[in-house]
Amino acid sequence: MELLIVGLVVALFAVFTVLRAVRIVPQARARNVERLGRYHRTLKPGLNFVIPYIDRVYPMIDLREQVVSFRPQPVITEDNLVVEIDTVLYFQVTDPRAAAYEIANYIQAVEQLTVTTLRNVVGSMDLE
Repeated sequence: MELLIVGLVVALFAVFTVLRAVRIVPQARARNVERLGRYHRTLKPGLNFVIPYIDRVYPMIDLREQVVSFRPQPVITEDNLVVEIDTVLYFQVTDPRAAAYEIANYIQAVEQLTVTTLRNVVGSMDLE
């Protein structure tokens, strides 16, 4: 009886390990893999295999074009007029490794870069 229980536990462990080794990534998405705490590779769409208990697979990163709307920003023009600018931004992640490891929050960084660029462009305009 104990042998049956041990066999069942070993079989369940083996099935669980195989399920952890197989990762399916949907189309237009990617997942980063760390091996022992260091970046190893990026999983592409389709069927992928990882080493269970050694590789750590991070959440999916969407590679499709995304639309983000930001709150209106006040901008001062060259002739000292205050203008509110509504921003709708379209962007696409092209490098999932860079999006995850080279910046803490890439959406916030895109917003700040856009606002800075808009302020620079509109700030140099003369509206009178």
